[in-house]
Amino acid sequence: MKKTTKNSIYYSMGFMSQNIIWYMINTYLMLFYTDVVSLSAGAISTIMLVARVWDAVNDPMMGAIVDKTKSKWGKFRPYIIIAPPFLAIFDILTFTVWPVEGTMKAVLCGVSYILAGMAYTAVGVAINGIVNRLSTDSNEKMKIISIANVASNVLQTVLAAAAMPMILFFSHSDTANGKGFFWTTVILAIVSVPLFLVCGFKCKEVEIVEPPKKENSGSFVKDLKLMTKNKPLMISIISLFIGVVGAMARMSLLTYYIIYVVGSYTMISAVFTTLTVCQIVGTATLPWGTKKFGKKGYMIILLIINAASDLVLFFNGHPTIAFVLGVSIIGGFSQSVGSISYGMMCDSIDYGDYKFGIRNEGLSSSLMSFAIKLASAITGSLSIWLLAATGYVAGAQQSASAMTGINVIVNLIPALLQLVGIIPLIWYKLDSKKMDEIAVALKERNSR
Repeated sequence: MKKTTKNSIYYSMGFMSQNIIWYMINTYLMLFYTDVVSLSAGAISTIMLVARVWDAVNDPMMGAIVDKTKSKWGKFRPYIIIAPPFLAIFDILTFTVWPVEGTMKAVLCGVSYILAGMAYTAVGVAINGIVNRLSTDSNEKMKIISIANVASNVLQTVLAAAAMPMILFFSHSDTANGKGFFWTTVILAIVSVPLFLVCGFKCKEVEIVEPPKKENSGSFVKDLKLMTKNKPLMISIISLFIGVVGAMARMSLLTYYIIYVVGSYTMISAVFTTLTVCQIVGTATLPWGTKKFGKKGYMIILLIINAASDLVLFFNGHPTIAFVLGVSIIGGFSQSVGSISYGMMCDSIDYGDYKFGIRNEGLSSSLMSFAIKLASAITGSLSIWLLAATGYVAGAQQSASAMTGINVIVNLIPALLQLVGIIPLIWYKLDSKKMDEIAVALKERNSR
C-alpha cells in the first residue's frame, strides 16, 4: 500500500475523531444550555464571549508552540497523542448538570466549556496542520482532505441518526434531559480517543526542508505580521469565517426549527441524517470539482447552491417534512464547501514559503481554527439573543412571530452570509498553474 494511501486512512481516523467528539457541542450545546441546564440568555452569551476572547490568545499561541516543536514523533503527532484524553474529559464535563444554582452553575458550565475548547485547539491545530506534512503535492493534499471528510461524514451520518435516539434512550423519556446528554457524550468520547491515538502513532510526516529564517522572522509577533502579508491565506481565513458564521447560525438553531416550525421532535434525526449523507456525496466530488473548476471556482459554485437551498426553505414559511427533507438533499450536498478551505490553506502555506520564506503550518492552522471558533462564538452569543428576541419560550407552543424569527435565523441570515462569503474570493489568485510553478520553485530551492 502506498505511503500516501496509508496516511490518508490514518489521518481520516484522527479527523473523524475530532468531529465525533465535538459533535455534541456543535449540535446540542445550545439546546442543553437552554432546555436542560436552564441558563439565561445573558449567562450563555457571557460564556461564549469569554471563551472566544481566551481563544483569541490561546489559538495563535498553540500554533506558535506547534511550529517550534521538534520531536522524534515530528511536529504535529505529539499533540494528537497527548491532548485527546483531556478533550474527552472536558467534553463530558461540558454536558454535566452540576448540582448547583445561580452564578456558580454558569461558572462551572463556562469553565468546562473553555477547558474543552483549549483541548480541542491543541488537537485541532495538530490535525489540520499535519495534512501539510503528509504530501508535497497540492492535488494529493486535497484528496487526503476529501477522503478524511468523507470518512468523517459517514460516521456523522450514524451520529445524526443515532445521537438523539441515544439521548432519549438514556433520558428514559420522550424529552431529552441531563442524563441523556451526559451518557451520550461519554460514549462518543470513549469511541474517539482510540481513533486519535491510531492517527497519532501511525501517520508518517514527509520530510520538508524548512526555509531558512529571515532576519525579520522568528518571533511570534514578527511571524504573525509576515503571515498577514500572505494574501491568499488571509482570504481563505476571511472566507471561512463568513461561511462558518452562516453555517453555525443555521446548525445551532436547526433543532429549534425542526421542533417548532416543522413541528416534529422525532424528525431531527431524519433531517440531520439527510444533510450528512448528502454532504458525503458532495465531499466525494471535491477532488473532481476542484480540479475541473479550481478550488476557488468550485467553492463559489457550492456557496451559491447552499444559499439557494436556504432561501427556498425561508420563503416556504410552513414547510412539510417531505419538503424539508427534499431541500436538505441539495443543502447537504453543498455543505461540503467548507472542506475546500483547508485545501486553500495548504496552497497558501506553500505560497508563503515561496513568497516570504515562512511556512508556519501550526500558526496557519491555528488561525483557521480561531476563525471557526470566533464564528462559533458570535453565532452562539447572537443566536441566543435573537432567539430570545423572537419571543421563544422553552418547551412551549411558539407564537407565530417566534416561528418567523426562527425561520429568519436558520434560513435567511445564513443564505445572505454564504453569498457575502463569495466576495473575498474575487481576490484569491492561486490556481493549479500557479501552484505547479510554486512546487517547481520550492523543489529547486530545497535541492540546493
